[in-house]
Amino acid sequence: MNNFEYFNPTKLIFGKGKLEALKKEVPHYGSKVLLVYGGGSIKRSGLYDKVISILQELGTEVTELSGVEPNPRLSTVHKGVELCKSKGIELVLAVGGGSVLDCSKAIAVGAKYDGDMWDFAERKAIPQNALPLGTVLTMAATGSEMNGNSVISNEATEEKLGWGSILAYPAFSILDPEHTFSLPKDQTVYGMVDIMSHVFEHYFHKESNTLVQDEFCEAILRTVIETAPKLIADLENYEYRETILLSGTFALNGMLNMGLSGDWATHNIEHAVSAVYDIPHGGGLAILFPNWMRHNLHHDVARFKRLAINVFGVEINGKTDHEIAEEGIAALRAFWDSIGAPSRLADYEIDDSKLEAMADKAVRFGPFGNFAKLNKQDVLEIYRSSL
Repeated sequence: MNNFEYFNPTKLIFGKGKLEALKKEVPHYGSKVLLVYGGGSIKRSGLYDKVISILQELGTEVTELSGVEPNPRLSTVHKGVELCKSKGIELVLAVGGGSVLDCSKAIAVGAKYDGDMWDFAERKAIPQNALPLGTVLTMAATGSEMNGNSVISNEATEEKLGWGSILAYPAFSILDPEHTFSLPKDQTVYGMVDIMSHVFEHYFHKESNTLVQDEFCEAILRTVIETAPKLIADLENYEYRETILLSGTFALNGMLNMGLSGDWATHNIEHAVSAVYDIPHGGGLAILFPNWMRHNLHHDVARFKRLAINVFGVEINGKTDHEIAEEGIAALRAFWDSIGAPSRLADYEIDDSKLEAMADKAVRFGPFGNFAKLNKQDVLEIYRSSL
């Protein structure tokens, strides 16, 4: 494996009733808070009232930014940055899922930057400072609660770009599984697909002697596969929600990729799709990942074979390595189908009319992918196989 350093500055506060931790954490950062949330689900669930009550008890001056989109938009980030600068905000508090957290990270760095936060996404600048960020998570999916990654959509240019900074790590994140009870079935499914996809992005790498990391990846994948059908059948089961919530955090908090460089091509390919069509990120990944696997199977048949055996329990007797690997990919597709994930771009009424435009967006910064380097033609082939 590669040499590495690991540092994660986020304080993770996990468990039932942990919202009360806001009373201890918020005063560390100031009395002027920007409360960021999405389309109103936190009001319907009662979480909004609980958060506001705690902030009022603390004597906090609260400014609100609501309406963060599922694929958070740059224009919304701009609104948040302006509020931070005009109101003298001292803490950004994100209450919601990964999109709300991603938007809040962009606001936190943008509030301490004289230019446009989009410069960070375009790799024209590197964040030098940020407002502190706290989060209250309501969806298991992105792992954004314990990393410095963010993805923002520029609706003016139809681009969706990821960026990251150590400065964008939350100072603290509160994860109560009960806050995810109100999440509907489709969003729950998208979240679990996203979690598994993050693990796959780590799992497909070129480094050697990564037994510990590979075993961790396989364990999380098996856990999600075992838990997912149970959770879908019982959306308010605390133990199932707890298991998936923690799986999402481990999938992308930096622990799985110690000493290795994951691939991340499929996320890049999907971002180009949802930039143009604004589809759910997890839905796009469910469509694209098995086709990325088939396209790149020849690069390392042994790794795909290991996945098939260790995660999906594929029988090996009388089969070639390639057949075992193919059966593992088919098993992934069958599993995602079984929990209700989409399987074709046509499920979102996407045809071949904008494949070239999407592929151009995917290769904007040149060939990409660490496990298998992809060019525009590779991307087009994956898109076509996903129609």
